[in-house]
Amino acid sequence: MGQLHRLDNSKPCRLLPVCILGLLCYYSGLGTLSGAERVLEAVKSEAATFDVLRVVDGLHHPWGFEFLPDGGLLITERRGRLLHWHGGERREVSGLPEIANVGQGGLMDILLDPDFTENQTLFFAYAARYDGGVGTRVARARLDEGFELQDVTVIFSMNPPGRGGRHFGCRLAWHPDGSLFVSIGDRGDQNRAQQLDSHHGSLLRIDRDGRPHPENPFLNRDGAQPEIFSYGHRNAQGLWIDPNSGTIWQNEHGPQGGDTLNAVEMGGNYGWPLATYGEEYGGGRIGVQPNQRQDIINPLLHWTPSIAPSGLSGFVGDAVPGWQGNLFNGALRGMHLRRVVVEDGQVVHQEELLLHAIGRIRQVRQGPDGLLWLCTDERSGGIYKLVPR
Repeated sequence: MGQLHRLDNSKPCRLLPVCILGLLCYYSGLGTLSGAERVLEAVKSEAATFDVLRVVDGLHHPWGFEFLPDGGLLITERRGRLLHWHGGERREVSGLPEIANVGQGGLMDILLDPDFTENQTLFFAYAARYDGGVGTRVARARLDEGFELQDVTVIFSMNPPGRGGRHFGCRLAWHPDGSLFVSIGDRGDQNRAQQLDSHHGSLLRIDRDGRPHPENPFLNRDGAQPEIFSYGHRNAQGLWIDPNSGTIWQNEHGPQGGDTLNAVEMGGNYGWPLATYGEEYGGGRIGVQPNQRQDIINPLLHWTPSIAPSGLSGFVGDAVPGWQGNLFNGALRGMHLRRVVVEDGQVVHQEELLLHAIGRIRQVRQGPDGLLWLCTDERSGGIYKLVPR
């Protein structure tokens, strides 16, 4: 599975398009980052030396964040708050629908529409109560000048909804063709991840109105949910689509061990719960190993013991030349940032960064400045930025 390097932190240590004016405003805002605190200096990795800035602090279990063209951020807190941050100031965005803050569910990911500068539209995923259960919904809304959501429209509701508060997923990502990908967890009902009449444990591909993509693999199969792109997933909380190649990268939680990283193929069955490298909590096999079944796609990489991956971004561009083309995975249980080097479709190297340095990393994004930004899922979580020296 490639070499692993553990960083010793005790040593001193298509992107969403924006208009040119907005981008210039963004970069000028990054020059000061009012209120930012340098929490780690001269952190040495194998391919770069960087400082860690805490840009936003005091967040209550932040789950996702998105970059605004003027240099601001939109930040989701799982408990059901959407915050706008700019220049060190923050305010709550009003107009959200009712959020079901149940277990691992709540207000989750957020993305701007690719044409946000023209239409001020955004998309967000959240847990909601409906049809006697709790399921994931995706909504579209317009952000007005008073930072209130207008024209909130639910474009997708998980069918059927789940029960309890486990395994919601849920990440959003744009494909270069304009379609929206949505990861849905198995909701703790593992057998449904193999049932195409359910959205449980699947990766979905829809358009901006929530309609299934016309090339989805099960669109014309009787009884199948037409939005499904791939299935057999357990709980995918990292999703990144290469803006140049269109490759769909996803990481997901296994049970006890068996966390995985995949380059997702259309129509692919990723095995859960028929095949996994993990085991039951407390011991005991679950199915077989993925490489023992020809009808199951073997993961590119699995982590055993678990690191609890969440958040995923590739590194595009040369802001940090040594990281170009690498994949960066957040780790909740592992409390680090995992750099993965892939060559010719194979993992050749891994490196642990920021081990136990900032907390449970929930989300990883590459900003319009070309640098990596992270959020930590804590009672007092934050947004961090890695700045090369």
